[in-house]
Amino acid sequence: MSLYDIPFERMDGTTTSLADHRDDVVLVVNVASRCGLAPQYETLEQLQKTYAARGFTVLGFPSNQFLQELSTDEKVAEFCSTTYGVTFPVLARVRVNGRHTHPLYAELKKSTDDGGHTGRVRWNFEKFLVLPGGDVHRFSPKTVPDDPALVGVIEKALPR
Repeated sequence: MSLYDIPFERMDGTTTSLADHRDDVVLVVNVASRCGLAPQYETLEQLQKTYAARGFTVLGFPSNQFLQELSTDEKVAEFCSTTYGVTFPVLARVRVNGRHTHPLYAELKKSTDDGGHTGRVRWNFEKFLVLPGGDVHRFSPKTVPDDPALVGVIEKALPR
């Protein structure tokens, strides 16, 4: 199964996949509202606004694997909207590690970041940049969304 064929749920219970974004540059991020890195939501939203018209989107996947996410999808949606003005899609909660890892994350975790890390998601706000064609670039949770290395890959992959 291709990365693009793996289904995942929206907060409204409907199913989608990366196939809807096959020609786009997609930044997949496991998010958590009560994490010290949650201010990254603001910069993720800035990226969304800056590059959306050129075929870029952020996809936020709430996860409580590190015990820092709110208790329901509805609370997560409200937090994202009212606290950070998030307009990018925030999907239904997923598991990013362990026995019940969501299949999308099982595939994404096969990629290696610049520090040589592969496998287990280390913390909230780990970033996976999926380019058209399915190449994946992985960035650590501490890599801020507007880091020049991350933005450079986005800009290089997007049409002018």
